[in-house]
Amino acid sequence: MSTKRPNNRALDALREISIEPSVSRYAEGSCLIKFGETHVLCTASVDENVPRWMKGKGKGWVTGEYGMLPRATHSRNNREAARGKQGGRTVEIQRLIGRSLRAAIDLELLGERQIIIDCDVMQADGGTRTASITGAWVALYQACAQLVEQGKLSKNPVTERMSAVSCGIVDGECRLDLEYVEDSAAQADANFVLTSTGGIIEVQASAEDTPFTALEMAELTRLAALGTETLCQHQAKALGL
Repeated sequence: MSTKRPNNRALDALREISIEPSVSRYAEGSCLIKFGETHVLCTASVDENVPRWMKGKGKGWVTGEYGMLPRATHSRNNREAARGKQGGRTVEIQRLIGRSLRAAIDLELLGERQIIIDCDVMQADGGTRTASITGAWVALYQACAQLVEQGKLSKNPVTERMSAVSCGIVDGECRLDLEYVEDSAAQADANFVLTSTGGIIEVQASAEDTPFTALEMAELTRLAALGTETLCQHQAKALGL
């Protein structure tokens, strides 16, 4: 039986979105992004060297790191550094962030340098990976724009905007941008990373207990396309593009 969404959101409505660029004094690129009550600080750092295994290949690299602050959730979590290793979820999200960003940049044009994106979750209420990816793109674009301003690049190597959003099936309804209370009750959930021109970078989808249909997957995809289009508009507005 259908229940109301938090804040009475429509099924195809995003949470309130906020992207504040240039929040870090020292990072080459940065933003504080908010998907409702999920808040993530994203910074981009330029390293004029590439990983050893890429030296001499004439192209650069973009990688992501992700973490949740100890009180990002209702109870305190120990820092992963204190445990001596990263959890599997953290490693998976970091790889997703890196893959997503590398699909939206010309690595040859970037040259033999590396850009490291740090995504630190300050407050979590579902969709931390999708907020991280969306904010990471803003930080990446800023870092590359600074390289152009410094005369190190002839043009910005970022090829197009991209963003990410979650979707899911809750109470038999396909919904866009799940917050925690919805995500924890979802029969199926999915994360979409899409470009502003409709290209698919990555889709992660799984059923929690009951298989979902191809028609439901098509509806989740439709919702994700609507959501990422709006998110890309927020990115452009934040950067004055």
